[in-house]
Amino acid sequence: MIQATMADMRKSIDFFQTDQVINIINGRKKQEVGYFVPSVFKADFLKFVTKLEKQKRLDNARRAAKAQQLDAIGDATVGDGIE
Repeated sequence: MIQATMADMRKSIDFFQTDQVINIINGRKKQEVGYFVPSVFKADFLKFVTKLEKQKRLDNARRAAKAQQLDAIGDATVGDGIE
């Protein structure tokens, strides 16, 4: 993995022809901005991101289902018909 600042990436086209992931750093604040993933890793990276997004949606659905189970039906509310 290569570390580079935004200024370095603007100055050189070599960064976009690399086969390594680039860790982008804000040069002034010395904070991490993000990553540049070259096209060599595109297929694997897209699979990874898709898997993360699917897991995130499943976790949110599970959390909503659990919260719905814990929500008791009171006297003034109407149930959904599932007993």
